[in-house]
Amino acid sequence: MRWEPTRPSVTAVRHRDQSGAGARISLALEDVALATAANLGLLTEPQVNGTQRERLGNAIYGQYGQDFISSDGARFMVVTLTGRHFRDLLAVTGTDGAVSALAEPLGRDAPRDPTERTDTYWSRGRPHSHDAAREDWREQSRTLLRTVSFAGSSAGGLQVGYGRAALPLRDAFLDRAFECWIHAEDIAVAVDYPYEPPAPRHLHRMIDLAARMLPGALAERRRAGLASSPGRLVEAGRPGRSVHLEVEGEGGGDWFIPLDSPAATPSADHSVAHVALESVEFCQLAAGHREPEDLAAGQEGDRQAIRDLLFATASLSRL
Repeated sequence: MRWEPTRPSVTAVRHRDQSGAGARISLALEDVALATAANLGLLTEPQVNGTQRERLGNAIYGQYGQDFISSDGARFMVVTLTGRHFRDLLAVTGTDGAVSALAEPLGRDAPRDPTERTDTYWSRGRPHSHDAAREDWREQSRTLLRTVSFAGSSAGGLQVGYGRAALPLRDAFLDRAFECWIHAEDIAVAVDYPYEPPAPRHLHRMIDLAARMLPGALAERRRAGLASSPGRLVEAGRPGRSVHLEVEGEGGGDWFIPLDSPAATPSADHSVAHVALESVEFCQLAAGHREPEDLAAGQEGDRQAIRDLLFATASLSRL
């Protein structure tokens, strides 16, 4: 049964009370809007209080869209639909530095030197003694080992949380090995003690982990408006623009990193740039121990895409 009178909901309710049967009703969108405004008190408030609420303004779900009032009382709306739109808005308003600082956990004026960054991080955070830091590290190690002990071979795909991110357990062990090597090398350099990189087959797996994390890091930087190259829409599972990452030396190899979406299929045929890095330098960049601008990287092709890849690699570090 279908009802389309002026007050369909009232009619439908009365029909149900009399017959016990339900009804399908059609409501005009303007009636829904009017009822919503009435339920929020927007109609009765002026009648009772003699006042009128300020306009709520407009917004766009899933995009940046906001209306503003100028100094002379005129209303206008600013909308950005693409990464380029957002970067242009930041340039026009002079807020690119402030927005970039949102992706920088230590703030806009954070130091770049790794030692200074670590000192700044701890000075701004909760008091954390060296003993407490070691205990956190050991507790996470024990948790990883306990998980493997109880779950056995099926534990490899279990997720291990790292703050905003998570890694499968098998990758969490790789990440822990990577961190142990990097920190041990820091100590070796400090005491002038010779220390060799991991065996090539182990180093290759660490580099492969970083390469597999790069599409997600690129996407996160693009969402934050930090990407230099303009993004493109790519259907999941379809080939898209890729950067050929060549890691030279022991443990190295070749990877094609999708630029526009982690769900895109990397493709040599759609490669727009080629960047070559030495294996240990690449790992130091991923650990936050090297600056992208300071690397002697071989580069060919789209320089903006290469810059995005190098900065995304540096963003893999915890700090």
